[in-house]
Amino acid sequence: MPLKDWLLALSVVTLWGLNFIAVKVTVQTIPPFLLTALRFALVAGVLAPLFHPQHHQWKGIIGIAAVLGVGHFGLMFVGVSGMDAASAAIITQLGVPFSALLAWIAFGEPLGLGRGIGLVLAFAGVALLAGEPGVSSLAPVLILVAAMIAWAVSNVQVKRLGAVNPLALNGWMAVFAAPMLLALSLATETGHADIPARMMADWKPWAGLLYTVIGSSLIAYSLWYGLLGRHAMNRLVPVTLLGPVVAVAGGVLVLGETLTWQKLVGGAITIIGVAVIQFLGGNPQPPAEPEPGS
Repeated sequence: MPLKDWLLALSVVTLWGLNFIAVKVTVQTIPPFLLTALRFALVAGVLAPLFHPQHHQWKGIIGIAAVLGVGHFGLMFVGVSGMDAASAAIITQLGVPFSALLAWIAFGEPLGLGRGIGLVLAFAGVALLAGEPGVSSLAPVLILVAAMIAWAVSNVQVKRLGAVNPLALNGWMAVFAAPMLLALSLATETGHADIPARMMADWKPWAGLLYTVIGSSLIAYSLWYGLLGRHAMNRLVPVTLLGPVVAVAGGVLVLGETLTWQKLVGGAITIIGVAVIQFLGGNPQPPAEPEPGS
């Protein structure tokens, strides 16, 4: 790849990695399901009028909205709200091993010894991370694991959907996901009436919300899909492995999170396992915002 495209790829991964910081700041003011609903509503408002999927794909997109929009992003924002951003970023790497497992189950794609070792390493790294001081409860860890299972399932759904403009998929998935998430927020979250006053009192939740919509969603994904159109996925995969590194650095430097040995060792083991799976897989999948990204 030319230097310009390497720099663009690094910019995308940096935007995705820092999104964990933005979400962690914003969920302190806006409940996670409501934040996800607002994010998708804004994304839908920008993309849906410009891009349209094919007529026969509507049913599949609604299913993707439920699994990816609610099951992945909604649960991921909930998980991030209950633990530090750095640990959450590492745990979200489990989307790759779960995708490999589901590809084996759904499409008969072989795992092999090498990818099996990668699976073991990825899960072992997260198990080590679950015991670090920044993780006060197993509940957010399990919620994030469920979110990454949903991401893996959504990969199967997208593959079965057939050829579709990625921006059309993102825009219309957001159209259907936003009301689902709003209903879920109204049913399970409280304090909605106080949110406007709290947001008027502080610029940080505004900045976080705008970052997740403009930086992490619109800019990062537009650049990413452009790179995918010009280069083979296996050239881009190595750069995506830097996402958790950016998030850990951001958590420590921006949010003041503690850099523990569990983060360093568990994170390194997880990333190595993910790298083994990606490089030994015949057709690696692009990450859906290794953030609360995609």
